[in-house]
Amino acid sequence: MPQRRHGTCAGGLAHLRSVGISLDLRPVVNSDPQSLRVALIGYGFAGKTFHAPLISAVSGLALTHVVSSDASKVLRDWPGVRVVATPDEAFRNPEIDVVAIATPNTTHFDLARNALLAGKHVVVDKPFTITVGEASELIALSRSCSRLLSVFHDRRWDADFLTVRELLASGRLGEVVHFESHYDRFRPEVRVRWRELPGPGSGIWYDLGYHLVDQALQLFGVPDTILADFAAQRKGGQVVDYFHVVLCYGPRRVILHGGSLVHAGSARFVIHGTRGSFVKNGMDPQEEALKAGRMPGGADWGVDPRDGTLFYVEGGELRSEIIPTLRGNYGAYYQGVHDAIRNGGEAPVTTTEAIRVMTILELAARSDAMGIVMRMPDASNPPLS
Repeated sequence: MPQRRHGTCAGGLAHLRSVGISLDLRPVVNSDPQSLRVALIGYGFAGKTFHAPLISAVSGLALTHVVSSDASKVLRDWPGVRVVATPDEAFRNPEIDVVAIATPNTTHFDLARNALLAGKHVVVDKPFTITVGEASELIALSRSCSRLLSVFHDRRWDADFLTVRELLASGRLGEVVHFESHYDRFRPEVRVRWRELPGPGSGIWYDLGYHLVDQALQLFGVPDTILADFAAQRKGGQVVDYFHVVLCYGPRRVILHGGSLVHAGSARFVIHGTRGSFVKNGMDPQEEALKAGRMPGGADWGVDPRDGTLFYVEGGELRSEIIPTLRGNYGAYYQGVHDAIRNGGEAPVTTTEAIRVMTILELAARSDAMGIVMRMPDASNPPLS
């Protein structure tokens, strides 16, 4: 783990200059027509599958450096990048504008902090950090450094979620009273990897649940209360591989569910409202396309052939209607990062949004541990809003 540097942005820069490192601290708005140069820290599953191809697909971003201990693995995929062994080499390089962090969860805070102190814009893979306290410190530092800080919530651009968002906005379901969001898989074998070993931020609640929480907040805002049930159901499992979380908004119930022993396919979304119901099966296809080595783009990118069904009553009869699934677009995240840095606009995922997710992750973990319903500290004014 990198050594933690303390102090403000100005103090961090003074330290770097004292050891002979000169940094040009540019403002957030960068009108230089040259592509923003990005260093990717980590080339495991997230870095290889998501960040590298999505960065490279954006005109105006250039993946120039990758921090990895396995140079041959990186260069097989990206022969034109420079592979460096340590994050500090990327932080010291004045040519690098943006640092994208795709490393184990427990390293996010220190890496993001040191990158900000070095004057870089920073993207952090989810989860943002391990605790709300760490996230709050990074937010304060990014503001003092006038640097973009954003968290990679790519599943806001899932095809099915975009469709649900548009359907709810249309009012065709009426007032939503019951909303289920599932991320179920059949993964019976416990693998030897950091995500499945005991430790802060491990298990599928911080991995898959993070996406479901973010999507729920986008649709409904901050809940009144949270009730969570976690379990390790697989033989030999040491971390959470099952979660069932209920977010309460007055009479509305939002259910977030994930399991690792689901043989049969389950509905991705089940929504009931006062005017109709909607059911959508199957997962967004973009992750599988990226895992297969496809680059984002093309006429069929993000196209999900599985449409959802709307059920409603008309003339006293139950009717159904196929709702075409909108096209997904994970590339919109890094396009948004580019545009925010170039034009000085808002990040595609703001730090306020990210810390709200972190707050709910923590409260849900507390709810499970204590067996009680947790109330949001202030549902109308969440932290750092």
